[in-house]
Amino acid sequence: MFMRQTFYQFLMTERNDHGTDEVAQFANNAFFDQSFPKLSDNYDFVSNYLELNAGYLPSMTIFDDAWARYLDKMN
Repeated sequence: MFMRQTFYQFLMTERNDHGTDEVAQFANNAFFDQSFPKLSDNYDFVSNYLELNAGYLPSMTIFDDAWARYLDKMN
């Protein structure tokens, strides 16, 4: 039986301290965000959180790209 990952769990697989990929940088910064909604797999919930609280995310397009990767991996 396969258990669905939360978005945060997926995002942590994208971390790369030396990478230049925008999603990797997003993941690196989210790792240090103590308030990140780690248990959510809901797009609207995570998106709203990031829009209000993630000064480290220069563009929501990066989140959308990460979310698309997440959906690809979950399907």
